[in-house]
Amino acid sequence: MYRFALGVEYDGAGYCGWQKQVSIKLETVQGKLEEALSRVANYSIRTTCAGRTDSGVHATNQVVHFDTPVDRGNKAWVVGVNSLLPPSIRVTWVKAVDQSFHARFSATARRYKYLIYCQRVESVFLRKKAVWMKEELDLKLMNDATGVLLGEHDFSGFRAAGCQSRSSRRFVMEASWYRSREFTVFDVKANAFLLHMVRNLVGAFLDVGNGAKDVNWISEVLGGRDRSAGSVTAPPDGLYLVAVDYPDLHMLPTGMSTPLFLL
Repeated sequence: MYRFALGVEYDGAGYCGWQKQVSIKLETVQGKLEEALSRVANYSIRTTCAGRTDSGVHATNQVVHFDTPVDRGNKAWVVGVNSLLPPSIRVTWVKAVDQSFHARFSATARRYKYLIYCQRVESVFLRKKAVWMKEELDLKLMNDATGVLLGEHDFSGFRAAGCQSRSSRRFVMEASWYRSREFTVFDVKANAFLLHMVRNLVGAFLDVGNGAKDVNWISEVLGGRDRSAGSVTAPPDGLYLVAVDYPDLHMLPTGMSTPLFLL
């Protein structure tokens, strides 16, 4: 069997998340990708991804791997597969890897960005691509509150009720808020994330940024480990999986780390 790693980008707005649903007919990114890969391989392909994104969440650099008894060549795995995919999903690169590589378990970190469009009038072109807010946010207060996230913590206070992870402890390496033209961006990197963790963090930070909560409140929710004490979950529209880190020995290409309209 050959094993290949793929870089995949997608607009998640029209899909019920990444993960293929076996028992019910739902449009998922994994389902569409496996269907296209299987047609090129003439073999039933099953994929494994680095991070299972939720319904409505996007990716600029999702990483997957799959096994196949045939090698159709790099052009077929990119150009051929893309010709069979809907316009909202694209394979951006492919690389042959050995059996030791695993898209999920070999990954050392994942990076997400959350985009908020702060303008008086909502943009028709950014619908489902970023979250619109009329009011400006206090970026200094929001950044003052990010420091408590760094390092390893129990993130139960920002974990969705349906999360199936056996441990709620995660190690956050980077977390910051910044402005890029009309956008306010949350940039966070961790070894892994819990279900809705980024969106729950964003919901809490928005309450700090608009003055509804004190800057120390994020620390209180983190320490209290009680999800009911936090804020509402932010919408999925502004969330992007932008990077997955792997050990250098795998020598994987890197895709686009930021949505183009931020550049």
